[in-house]
Amino acid sequence: MKSNKFSKIMVIGFSGSGKSTISKMISNTLNIPVLYLDKVHWLENWVENDKESECKIVSDFLENNDSWVIDGNYSHMSYNKRLESADLIIFMNFNRFNCLFRAFKRLFENRGKTRESMADNCVEKVDFEFIKWILWDSRQKSQTNNYKYALENYRDKVIIIKNQKEYDDFIDNFKVKYQAF
Repeated sequence: MKSNKFSKIMVIGFSGSGKSTISKMISNTLNIPVLYLDKVHWLENWVENDKESECKIVSDFLENNDSWVIDGNYSHMSYNKRLESADLIIFMNFNRFNCLFRAFKRLFENRGKTRESMADNCVEKVDFEFIKWILWDSRQKSQTNNYKYALENYRDKVIIIKNQKEYDDFIDNFKVKYQAF
């Protein structure tokens, strides 16, 4: 087996950029657990979890796993601890229109289903609130400051993926480098 340089990987970025897909690929390739923060935040049927429970789930996951992939932003869920602990931080920085396109593509691929990265009975949807989040709200300074903080303070372990070609190249290279013989 090839040596594994990365054992703790944090995937952050804009909704619809492919965070969950790349997190699952990394988890499968390295055979390490993945935690989807959307699955922590959302309870069954799109009910939001309380912040105290969310923080406990993430803290327990960090404490009980030597290796991990954590998919998602959610700054109140041990964000700084995740940044400090991570060996690699992947920032999915796709433009807003690409994210919207990918969200609709995901909707059609998962029509009537709940993705693995979501809580039970959170059937895939794209509504006005989510479109607004992708195009405007998630791009506001109050939201992007966390990305800026990660880039400024942990630049030596950040990889930025800005488009589909970079995404595909990262996946191909990662699989070649880290899959077992």
